[in-house]
Amino acid sequence: MKIWHHIAKALEAGEPCAMVSVLKVDGSAPREVGARLVLTQRGFHGTIGGGALEWRALAEAQKKLKGGRSLTVTSHALGPELGQCCGGRVELLTEIFDGTGLADARTLADAEKSGAFATESRLRSDHVVRSIVSAGSSAKDVMIEHFGEEKRPLYLFGSGHVGRALVLALAPLPFAIRWIDTRPNAFPAAMPANVEPVATSDPVAELTAAPDRTFLLVMTHSHALDLAIVEQALRDDRFPYVGLIGSASKRARFLSRLRQAGIADERLAALKCPIGVPGIASKEPAVIAAATVAELLERDEMLRTRRNLPAGVQTPYTMSQKKGQGG
Repeated sequence: MKIWHHIAKALEAGEPCAMVSVLKVDGSAPREVGARLVLTQRGFHGTIGGGALEWRALAEAQKKLKGGRSLTVTSHALGPELGQCCGGRVELLTEIFDGTGLADARTLADAEKSGAFATESRLRSDHVVRSIVSAGSSAKDVMIEHFGEEKRPLYLFGSGHVGRALVLALAPLPFAIRWIDTRPNAFPAAMPANVEPVATSDPVAELTAAPDRTFLLVMTHSHALDLAIVEQALRDDRFPYVGLIGSASKRARFLSRLRQAGIADERLAALKCPIGVPGIASKEPAVIAAATVAELLERDEMLRTRRNLPAGVQTPYTMSQKKGQGG
């Protein structure tokens, strides 16, 4: 969520607003450090975890909105104080912004447009002084905050029924989608903001400029084109996830042809076919999309946190029995 966009918008309208941030967590809590919400006179955006903690924080921030610029740090025992089952303790930072913070809010909102960024942040008596930085600081009186969204690049080849369902399912999630098809009239007239449609006669060539660690989903109207894209993707050891829509028989044919083309078994491990989390047999496009989005989120989190694949994750050699998805 673009936190500073909402803050700047409220201040430009001459209205005060509040930001509540999770500053510290001990034990179990609904959200992690850095989770935030913004309260304006028209409602709120974001969440610090819902439940009693969030409603308490919103009520306290609402009371302070008309009192001018301020800063408050509060500590909350989730079990004894709020009756939440999490049982941990959460420290919240509540900031009230007025017109004096508009210039800084605009600067941070502009940075937010470009994606993720960090700030060195110093707590003062009634506000936080933030400076955008490219690396962390070792100063004792400085905390590092992270804002904006770091989106995983995802190349989606094919604008059929499943492709369209995937684009809708991925719309609110942290993926930057390049949607590729050979047919210029195959795309819908309207699409989500995180999607860039590309009509090209050479989809395989799109892989050359793809950023490292891009996820790929292949579901074109042509098996021959699917194979060409997958082969090129596996030759280039930069793509940690190469998903191919299809059945077990399609997977077997592709693996055979890829081996014949000289693709090593260790690279074949990056190929996922059928796509999606196991245990879902429906071939409905929206269902395939939901299962696939769950898998993409899991793989993305694994790469970001560097944790290993859990036992039982499907690879070309440990596939669960899953009926085909067409193709």
